[in-house]
Parts: sequence; C-alpha cells; structure tokens
Amino acid sequence: MLASVARRSATPGVLSSAKRGISVQSLLHGSPEAKKAGDLEIQQHSRIVGRGKYIHGFETHRVKPDKIEEYKKAAERYYKGIQEDSQLNVKLTGNWETLVGDQDTFVHILEYENYAGYDKTMHLVKTSEHYDAYKAMLPFLSSRTNQLNQEFAILPTAPPHADGGIFELRTYQLKPGTLLEWENTWRRGIEARRKSVAPVGAWFSQVGRLHQVHHMWQYPNLQVRKETREKAWQIDGWAETVSKTAQLAKSMDSFILYPLSFSPLK
Repeated sequence: MLASVARRSATPGVLSSAKRGISVQSLLHGSPEAKKAGDLEIQQHSRIVGRGKYIHGFETHRVKPDKIEEYKKAAERYYKGIQEDSQLNVKLTGNWETLVGDQDTFVHILEYENYAGYDKTMHLVKTSEHYDAYKAMLPFLSSRTNQLNQEFAILPTAPPHADGGIFELRTYQLKPGTLLEWENTWRRGIEARRKSVAPVGAWFSQVGRLHQVHHMWQYPNLQVRKETREKAWQIDGWAETVSKTAQLAKSMDSFILYPLSFSPLK
C-alpha cells in the first residue's frame, strides 16, 4: 500500500523522511489523496450496483403528536402540488405513515432524473408557490431529515399501484466499505424472496446518512408478512443470504408503513 504512494529510499525497507511524510499524509483523514480515493470508491460502487438514471429523495418528517391531522392536510397539499406541476419534473414514489417503528413519523419518497434534475426541481420549488405550501408543514414538525438514494440495478422501483395492505421498509446501516459485498450476496438470495413476494424497491444512500441500504416490500397484512417470511426460509439460498448480509451490517431496522390517501403506491 505505502509503496503505491511513495517510492522507497535507496536503503531497503526504509522510507526517506520526505517521502514518509507524503505516505503518512495520504493516510490522514481529509488529505487530498484520501479524499480522491474515497470519491473513487463511491463512484465505482455507484456504477457497479446502481441504476444511475434516477435519484430518490427520502424525506422523513417527525410530527408533533397533537398535530397529525393538520400535518396530513398540509402534506397532501404540498406533495400533490409538486407532483402535478409538470415544470418540476418530479414524481412521487409514495407517501406513508409509520405504524410500527418510530411513531408520529412520515416517509415521503420522491423520484428525480439524476442530480441535475434534483437541483433544478429544488430551485423551482423554492421560487414558486410550492414553497409556501412546504413552509405550511413546518409548524407541525418536531424534526425532519432528507437523504438522497440511488436504486440498486437489480430492483427498479415499482410503478404506482393500489394493491392495498401494508408496506415494510427495512433499513441496514452497513460497515463502511461493504456495499459491494452486501449487494453481491443479496443479489444471489433475492430470487428466493421473489418466489414469495414482489419487492417494491431497493436503494443505497449517496447523500445524507451514508453506508445505508433500504428495501421495501408490500403485504396484505402483518399475518401474511409473517407467513411469507417463514416460507422464504424454506427456499435454498435465503438462509445463507441472511446470515452473510447480517455480518456486514452494524444495525438493522424494520418499519411497518401505511400509505397516505394521495400516495401513488398504496
């Protein structure tokens, strides 16, 4: 590793002080060499595992418990408004309220055509009447986060449909540097899951909380979810997939969501 950064001095096994300084500098957090290496790793991961056409924004709102109904009305006005504005070129993937997991929490997933599309949309929103609709939601919030994600190439996001039931959003915090290994392992096992339930989508984070992957599933109810997951364990390959991917994760969360009335996915 060090030989790739600095050549060895004439004395075998010894680095000159100047070159040793370069080598150490290249390992320091924030150095130009480290930043370049990190950027290259992210770009390689995105090209290999990602479907690069779209960017999905995950907007998570934590709402004051006594303001839920007011928030829902304001959210519908804002999200339906930007969806119906053809100039913005943004699509709603879905809008949900958390039933099991962090309570009083709402998840909104929006689709943009790459980062240029996201930049354009955000500029237009902030210079239009839609921004007033957005600000109307703020008094009802206790906190909010935004994360930009890219789709895994193996699982493009499902188109709008109304099959009913509940959605499960599973989120994994991976150990840094394990995304490719996680995707390769999960890719081999996902066909086992497809035999029992169709996935809604799968994404990995690029801006915001990093080293996260998400995947979403839809079930008629919690009982069917339980039965479906039990069947998956009986299919060759799924147990191994779960075991190997679990070793790559630092934490895992499962949220049960219910679609809002205006959600394209419901």
